[in-house]
Amino acid sequence: MRHALITGAAGGIGSAIAHQLAAQGFALTLSGRRIEPLQQLADSLERAQAIACDVGDEHSVQHAFETACSHFGDIDVLINNAGSAPSKPFHKLRASDWRAVMAVNLDGVFHCCAQVAPRMRERQDGRIINIASTASLKGYPYVSAYCAAKHGVLGLTRALALELASSNVTVNAICPGYTDTDLIRDAITGIMAKTGRTEADVLAEFTRVNPQGRLIQPNEVANTVQWLCSDGARSVTGQAIAISGGETM
Repeated sequence: MRHALITGAAGGIGSAIAHQLAAQGFALTLSGRRIEPLQQLADSLERAQAIACDVGDEHSVQHAFETACSHFGDIDVLINNAGSAPSKPFHKLRASDWRAVMAVNLDGVFHCCAQVAPRMRERQDGRIINIASTASLKGYPYVSAYCAAKHGVLGLTRALALELASSNVTVNAICPGYTDTDLIRDAITGIMAKTGRTEADVLAEFTRVNPQGRLIQPNEVANTVQWLCSDGARSVTGQAIAISGGETM
């Protein structure tokens, strides 16, 4: 039985990944800040546990990972999916805003990788999959801190992939474009409230950058995670896999 830990598991992408890996027979640790939706998801799966965790807090991460391993053993697959993308023009960005975004999107990836990488190296086996974003490959206005953090995630991915390559451990980043999740739906609602524009008009702003003219679906990301966990992807490491309908290439 292989054990996968997913951060930000209660969200659209995290939930899709959980269902996909559960169907492959994985035991799952589902982590996030709010225990209620995590527990609800865990109850719907065959072998899953829910653990509250703030990835930006090193001690919270350490406790969560120790608890996870005490139930299901060593972590074979780590999926760093927790993220936050508040929107604000740069001239209104404060240091506290910057640090909050970095804590979740970049520090959190570091804290979680630090918990599993030594043991994966020792065991000569493991998969680390960082859910980055097309924001790790290009810039977007009004989310400068998020773009900076995601570029950092990609740099960490590539460096760690090289350090662990000889240990049969792969480290990759998946870079989705705008995805049909609560994060995007909340952003659309916020823009509508601020501008008075219609939902269709705002949605069009998100889909126009995708040459396919649509939002990415969470299961598309989950399918890629499943493949990266397979033996067929054992030579794939240090990659930034864009799922963006051709927005980045």
